[in-house]
Amino acid sequence: MTAMKTASGSSANLFQNLKPYVFIILLQFGYAGMYVITTATLKNGMNHYVLVVYRNLVAAAIIAPFALWFERKNRSKITPLIFFKIVALAMLEVVLDQNFYYMGAKLTNASFSAAFYNILPAMTFMLAILLRMEKINIRRRRSQAKVIGTAITLVGAILMILYKGPVVEFFWTVGRAQHHPAAAAAAAASQGGTMTWLKGTSMLFVSCISWSLFFILQSNTLESFPSELTLTTLICGIGALLSATVAFVMERGNVKPWIIGLDMRLFTAVYSGIVCSGVAYCVQGIVMKERGPVFVTAFNPLCMIVTAIMGSIIFAEEISRGRVIGAVIIVIGLYFLIWGKSNDHLASKKEVTDQLPVAMAATNGTKPGCTVSPTTHIEIPAVTNP
Repeated sequence: MTAMKTASGSSANLFQNLKPYVFIILLQFGYAGMYVITTATLKNGMNHYVLVVYRNLVAAAIIAPFALWFERKNRSKITPLIFFKIVALAMLEVVLDQNFYYMGAKLTNASFSAAFYNILPAMTFMLAILLRMEKINIRRRRSQAKVIGTAITLVGAILMILYKGPVVEFFWTVGRAQHHPAAAAAAAASQGGTMTWLKGTSMLFVSCISWSLFFILQSNTLESFPSELTLTTLICGIGALLSATVAFVMERGNVKPWIIGLDMRLFTAVYSGIVCSGVAYCVQGIVMKERGPVFVTAFNPLCMIVTAIMGSIIFAEEISRGRVIGAVIIVIGLYFLIWGKSNDHLASKKEVTDQLPVAMAATNGTKPGCTVSPTTHIEIPAVTNP
């Protein structure tokens, strides 16, 4: 019986330790699907302002019932400061990040836009250090691993952006690229639009900065408003209203872009809303409260690899040697960064364990005129990873 309890406890602990990794890895596959289908939909003429509005309306409508039901008893109070943070989150992620990403992806392609986002972990890490949300002790190996991993990841991302090299042929792309319409359009764009490509890259950079700031602010907001479902609903709802205002101004009241049918445009809005806004914000919030924003963004390079493979198979997008070499370098950097973050988490748990005997000794210590009941309970607060 004791052996069964021990096995059950160890299995539960194993699941608890693996849960953040499983959630974030699955989320990267969801983002990869979004990168591919939205790029194709935008190149086929869908208005990106309208897509942002529909995406977040879908997300708010899907998550709101769950927020009302599961958080009805323990929902945190919305103070003016928290409301201001929620509006700022909606502006950063929904209005700025999504619109600039869609414009950049439309001017480049799915695999390049996903590859460019590999600078996200390094950018988030540097911002977290500046805002003192991430602690660095350069004498410790785990801190050294995080710094080295961030630097390697950044080098790999820059290599992918600056160095193209010859096209790498895979067995599923032999003979397809020159006949595939999407690949032909991409080749024509790359030959005649260097300025267009640079413009798209600059838009992706603005999008990346906005998303990184969103992660930082989301982590901070969850400390005082730990209701992930309600927070997600409010971000998407307010973001949809702000984006609708931007869309009406930019389109000058033209209603034609808003009309969509039962086609790829509707599927893109629903998929992006459910998976990449509704589910993604909730999952990121859950993992972020335990491991911090740097851990969440550290897995972003995995999305690039999945997107490149999917884009190559579905749309015959070319994969150059530079992107393959850069991907290998990024994976190495990712390993260092995750190793450092994992050891941070173990160290924080060890600090809690080490504090327990000290706290008990301090409570049970005898002083003249003081009596302590032997049934005194001591509650040790959880330590959140910086």
